[in-house]
Amino acid sequence: MTHVEDELNSQPECWARAAERVERHKTALPQPGERVAIVGCGTSYFMAQAVAGLRESAGQGETDAFAASEFPYGRSYDRVLALTRSGTTTEVLELLGQLRGRTRTTAVTADPATPVMSAADDLVVLDFADERSVVQTRFATTALTLLRAHLGLHSDSVVADARTALSASLPEGLVACTQFTFLGRGWTVGLANEAGLKMREASLSWTEAYPAMEYRHGPISVTTEGTATWMLGEAPEGLAQQVGATGGLWIGGGLDPLAELVRVQRLAVAVAAARGLDPDRPRHLTRSVILAP
Repeated sequence: MTHVEDELNSQPECWARAAERVERHKTALPQPGERVAIVGCGTSYFMAQAVAGLRESAGQGETDAFAASEFPYGRSYDRVLALTRSGTTTEVLELLGQLRGRTRTTAVTADPATPVMSAADDLVVLDFADERSVVQTRFATTALTLLRAHLGLHSDSVVADARTALSASLPEGLVACTQFTFLGRGWTVGLANEAGLKMREASLSWTEAYPAMEYRHGPISVTTEGTATWMLGEAPEGLAQQVGATGGLWIGGGLDPLAELVRVQRLAVAVAAARGLDPDRPRHLTRSVILAP
């Protein structure tokens, strides 16, 4: 078993632990009414998009998501929340340094022995969800689960769906597809973006991600036999039928959207295996991007 497989299989337990710990981290996380920016790089940026969507839809306050390198320093926030598995990513550390003394910052990380521990004002360490893999799975979804629970939007059924996602067979014919499109709505647009990234990283697949209602505005034109369109969350009316009419494979999201992401993680590993690739050694990637001065 690869490190990626081992870590993605541990997600239900990690999610349950995160939900149990939410009270101890309550004061370090965004408070109701705060104007918040959530930042990250790569997978963490897409998790930031999902959390921002969840927080605003829950009425907790205006929430933006940015890649750390694209943070708008001219805007005013009550708190900036940084998601960083490694705690060493250059863009995140530079951003926290720029904000010190100006804006309250919180970092959610997996490693307590990294520079981010002294760069942020408040800290949440999820060391039980740390990973050996370059390709992120359980840390990202565990951090999202913690924040979801903090918003009162997590339940035991999410963990149960994750177990189903790990045990149920993948749809027939999916591994053989040559192109994958992932769709989301609201907070699940971030999950769709992350699904596409997982497939690219682990299996070198050609993937795209869109807000579901945008799919009809051009992208559906490339859908045909041998392609798959996967919905994370509730699909717009009629879209499944339109995809079916193209000859493409439609995958409806029957589980909680975060559990659907677990199914995509499994697909990425399965496609990698079918192509003779090692998902523990993704091409051109390292566990953390640390830039020279």
